[in-house]
Amino acid sequence: MTNRTTNRREFIETVGAVGATSALLVNGRASGSTSAASSPQLAIDGGTPVRSGMLGSGPYGTMFYDEVEQQELMDVLRSRSPFRHSRGKVVQFEREYATHIGAKFALAVTSGTTALYAAMAALEVGPGDEVILPAWNWYADYDVIVLAGALPVFAEIDDSFNIDPADIERHITPRTKAIIAAHLEGCPCDMDAIMAVARKHNLRVLEDCAQCAGGQYKGKYVGAIGDIGINSFQLSKTITSGEGGAVTTNDPALYERAVRFHDVGITGRAFNDVIGSGVLAGFASCNFRMNEFTAAVLCGQLRKLETICSSLRANAKKVREGIADLPDLKLRRSGDIEGDLGMRVFLDWGNRERRDRFLRAVRAEGISANGPAGSVILPVSSRIANKSTIHPDWPTFNTPEGKSIRYGAECCPRTIDIINRYGGVTIGPGYTEQDVADVIAAIRKVYLAMHTT
Repeated sequence: MTNRTTNRREFIETVGAVGATSALLVNGRASGSTSAASSPQLAIDGGTPVRSGMLGSGPYGTMFYDEVEQQELMDVLRSRSPFRHSRGKVVQFEREYATHIGAKFALAVTSGTTALYAAMAALEVGPGDEVILPAWNWYADYDVIVLAGALPVFAEIDDSFNIDPADIERHITPRTKAIIAAHLEGCPCDMDAIMAVARKHNLRVLEDCAQCAGGQYKGKYVGAIGDIGINSFQLSKTITSGEGGAVTTNDPALYERAVRFHDVGITGRAFNDVIGSGVLAGFASCNFRMNEFTAAVLCGQLRKLETICSSLRANAKKVREGIADLPDLKLRRSGDIEGDLGMRVFLDWGNRERRDRFLRAVRAEGISANGPAGSVILPVSSRIANKSTIHPDWPTFNTPEGKSIRYGAECCPRTIDIINRYGGVTIGPGYTEQDVADVIAAIRKVYLAMHTT
């Protein structure tokens, strides 16, 4: 870590120790605490808010941009070699990222979505196959299955907002090829249970870590537990180069297929140095190569990943501890609370009406709050419920028996219920001690007022 990054963190910690009377500039917003104790009435009802300005957090990675990324980019500019090469930043990032998460191989690509395409190709998912994915997820996971010619099959989520391992098995058929375990909003899936189901039925597991870079499950980094993993480095992710993605695996054959698919069917010098000359025949492929500029930024960001993750975890833990004594409190479940990134702290309000009231009240106190985000309830999306594709008779939605799969609300009632009743507060890696105290104060103030009504 550079001196500038270290100094920034020391500054944040120092300011946090000053106390509630200091007016701060947090994530570009002027903020300052007011006394909640002097006004127990909720701000939404006319009382004094906990904060005079809104506390929230923008993209994490860009908050930590400094001369580290600048120097990495200047190296590429001076080299006049922006196309990846065997001694360049792309290869450097691939090797450093694989080492960091404990995977044998990492492949840098242009986005998290193209990483999913490469992973599907590596797993040889195609016409006649079925892939099980959570009903709460992003469109890309569904789209790559359809465009591979396979059939998406939705499983319910549990109170972690991730796929429910107990609901997977009933969806397995002789045509099932893989399970997508998406670690959503920084929360790791219950990988032991998922892997047990997969191994029992000889299925592959694809970890979608786009919303969980740096997350861990029982001491292992997500993306290095299943058969293959993907990550995204888009703006809203833990570390960012604006766009960018990666495929990770410990399986040489999966790695080679992903490499060939992302680079017009060939393998380059860097690939050969890692795994040899390759044994697979060429096949239809794409061009998803990462350039040196993108990799340069990621080389810099990777050095800050653990700082971002540890700060998020520490702040989220303080919030959880600060509200732990609230009566009848139910928080979002986590596959591993210690490895969870802690991007938000979610509370179960029982139904959408109470959840939305909580969110409005907390925002009025000056604290950013919202429901589960970053994904959609896929089966109820109109284009998915209607099975809209580039061709109205796309065959992937029909089973070999001639039965057409049905989507819509009927296939995910529990998912709909869960997503509608949880609401949470935003956690930022740059939050000061006072910011965290204000988050706790706002939750307690609103929770206790609502608990009595």
